[in-house]
Amino acid sequence: CFHIFTSGTTGMPKASVMTHYRWHRCMAGLGQLGMRLKSDDVLYCPLPMYHNNALTVSWSSVIGAGACMALGRKFSATRFWDEIRANKATAFCYIGELCRYLLNQPAKATDQQHGVRTIIGNGLRPDIWETFQTRFNIPHIAEFYTASECNLAFVNAFNFKGTAGYCPLPYAIVAFDVENETPIRQADGKNAGTMRKVAKGESGLLLTEITDKAPLDGYTDSKATEAKVFRNVFKKGDAWFNTGDLIRDMGFGHIGFVDRVGDTFRWKGENVATTEVEAALGTIDGIEEAVVYGVEVPGADGRAGMAAIRWDDSKGHIDGVALAAALHKALPKYAVPLFIRVREEHEVTATFKHRKVELKREGFDVDKVEDDLYALGDKGYELMQRAHPVAKRA
Repeated sequence: CFHIFTSGTTGMPKASVMTHYRWHRCMAGLGQLGMRLKSDDVLYCPLPMYHNNALTVSWSSVIGAGACMALGRKFSATRFWDEIRANKATAFCYIGELCRYLLNQPAKATDQQHGVRTIIGNGLRPDIWETFQTRFNIPHIAEFYTASECNLAFVNAFNFKGTAGYCPLPYAIVAFDVENETPIRQADGKNAGTMRKVAKGESGLLLTEITDKAPLDGYTDSKATEAKVFRNVFKKGDAWFNTGDLIRDMGFGHIGFVDRVGDTFRWKGENVATTEVEAALGTIDGIEEAVVYGVEVPGADGRAGMAAIRWDDSKGHIDGVALAAALHKALPKYAVPLFIRVREEHEVTATFKHRKVELKREGFDVDKVEDDLYALGDKGYELMQRAHPVAKRA
């Protein structure tokens, strides 16, 4: 076995255990069932080998098929398709942010001049899925869902749009209290004390059952592993892994990712999914990238929405009135961010995931934030402060 570190988006990375058995399950489930590579295929991997999408997903898929793997030195949105063509790649692995970076590149006549027939990865958002697939003419997107420490995986083997696929092993999506960040246990009746599964189309916390066929390898720290296990969920003695992710039951055994627990927040008595707000921001001309999170407002219950965005300066200045109007048209009133922060670059982890810890801590405090800040007023977004000269020069 080997150890793989979690991404560290919400705190310090933890070392999870990847056993030989689970690595082979990934080979069969994600590689052979998801991508179905052949011996003459070439999979291009732009991710570092300490990322599980490279070391486990890509490498096992290639080994299982007897195919070839072309390893990029470093991901580059401008050189990506040139490297695909140079290596005669027929497949590649991705993470969601990578797909958005590629989509943000200017369209070229050569966008579809490649031999890629299948790709595999996780985090491709439904709001850009079809646009990405059409622009680059990719026949099969094997989107999957799992985590370095999780005992199950889902994969889009049937090539449905906008889904993270299905899993044949036992899992449950249970009702979840977003405000208190805890699953809801039934209070009375014969099922008192047990959790309740959500209906088709609803969202809840994803749990995966720990069994002999799907053991939980967890972390190197046994206490950290035990902290992620729920017991007596549906019956006495059962054990389920808490993924920490909110998932939608899409029917036919398929799931769709909604948000990470701790990212979804409650405002005006309603649950706000950051992915939904980020998708709405992503459709607005001039916004290159958006990260949404909840911030505390003195004297108010819950958390107000705040978005950190990267703005395309070639589009001119931000029109706060037009921006607010577009968001009110796309989102419920309670989901429209109260604050906008404009950044030159977003801080990401080594695996290209956005770090929100510092953003949440700094909030909309003008003494801590050195970027332009906008607040939602009666007519639209109004500038709270200009970026400090130091930040402009950095």
